[in-house]
Amino acid sequence: MGPSYSILSGSLGEMKKLRRVAMGIGLNTNSHDITERVIPHFTTWSSQYGETFLYWYGLQPRLFISDPELAKQILSNKSNIFVKPKARPMAEIFAGKGLPLINGLDWFRHRKIANPAFTMDKLKGMVKVMATCTVSMLDNWKNHAFPSVDDQCRDIEVHGEFKRLMADIITHTAFGSSFVAGKEAFNAQLQLQQCCAASSTETFIPGSQYLPTPSNIHIWKLDRKVKETLKSIIDGRLNSPNTGNSNSYGDDLLGAMIDALDIIQSRDGPKLKMEEIIEECKGFFVAGHGTTASFLTWTVFLLCKYPEWQTKIREEVLNACDMRIPDSDMLAELKLVNMVLLEALRLYCPVIRMFRQGLADTKIGNLMIPRDTCIEIALVEIHRSEKYWGQDAKQFNPLRFINGISQASKHPNALLEFGFGPRTCIGKNLAMLAGKTTITLILQRFSLSLSPEYKHTPVDNLLLEPQFGLPIVAKSLQ
Repeated sequence: MGPSYSILSGSLGEMKKLRRVAMGIGLNTNSHDITERVIPHFTTWSSQYGETFLYWYGLQPRLFISDPELAKQILSNKSNIFVKPKARPMAEIFAGKGLPLINGLDWFRHRKIANPAFTMDKLKGMVKVMATCTVSMLDNWKNHAFPSVDDQCRDIEVHGEFKRLMADIITHTAFGSSFVAGKEAFNAQLQLQQCCAASSTETFIPGSQYLPTPSNIHIWKLDRKVKETLKSIIDGRLNSPNTGNSNSYGDDLLGAMIDALDIIQSRDGPKLKMEEIIEECKGFFVAGHGTTASFLTWTVFLLCKYPEWQTKIREEVLNACDMRIPDSDMLAELKLVNMVLLEALRLYCPVIRMFRQGLADTKIGNLMIPRDTCIEIALVEIHRSEKYWGQDAKQFNPLRFINGISQASKHPNALLEFGFGPRTCIGKNLAMLAGKTTITLILQRFSLSLSPEYKHTPVDNLLLEPQFGLPIVAKSLQ
């Protein structure tokens, strides 16, 4: 069962209307029940057709599910029956044709090359760089932490701050460069994200991406700017190999990919073309900085809303680290911080939906899913379902994770913050380390509270973001 649809646009017209209405509604800051605002079509259609329903996204049939057992079976399938669906051209331009979007042998080849850059030993060595970038941001915050002439502390819009911070961390840790070097690419990617999000409910006509419309010309210019910036960073590394590392071009992600460049004959194993490296750089830049910035933003929002938890984890931080710059061993001791981060990911997961497409007729549970059907897995609904999380599912309660993720709910896979199965996010540990490092350094130095100007308006701009940013008041503790 599902909503009515037209031949070319499917149910996009109704989706667009529902989204327009939802965007005009602000939520109470005490409410974490965001589903109706971020995916209003689910709330409307599930009440009419049940939690599992079929709708048409343009010419594509989509099966909407919110059952963690079905999600587990689909995401953990190793027979390559369920793959990432073909993305719209705009999404490919924004996210890059790399690991997040490719399938099959290409995905296996790219993942094998990238994996060594994300081992825990490598990531632990990046904590110092993460801390340096964060301290630089916090030094700027100090100027805002002192009262102005009218004795009022000035607001800090932290969502933008975290975007710039994570762009800096990603460019340092993955590409061995600084935010300054990648600033033009960063700004262009933000504009591409807005273009992609705006077109998500528009009817797509195949071939229209090649027409020289004003919109397409603008997108082409932005994409060219991103590629040119990334190409200059890659060329800089190619022209200055470091023979002191185990990889001649460095031990970070960029070094691993350049070492696999097909024009370099120094190693055996899978190879990459220059165009593939550029697309992977785009993908990691988008996935790495955007998702973690969203994750940090909503964590700070929750700490502002629940000052008692802010106090608890500050005490844990000071006991483990005092006022020192944390290292990986100190971060490993922060159990309460970890629980707060997991609860933030449950309630405000940066990616609220995942998609897979069946390559053959397949039976999952009691569903017979026809070939080429796109399956939409609603993480935002699974993560706040009372059926799996109990009566306080829509409330902030980090202690639910006191015995680990698998014991936190009635289904061991009800938390899918980084996906599941073979395609679990490769940057999972990097995101958690960056989150712990940043929150630790902030709480050592500042007390946080929401600005009166904040409006609780989460929106799905491909990533879950506050529609009008997150202004906070940060009072210095030093």
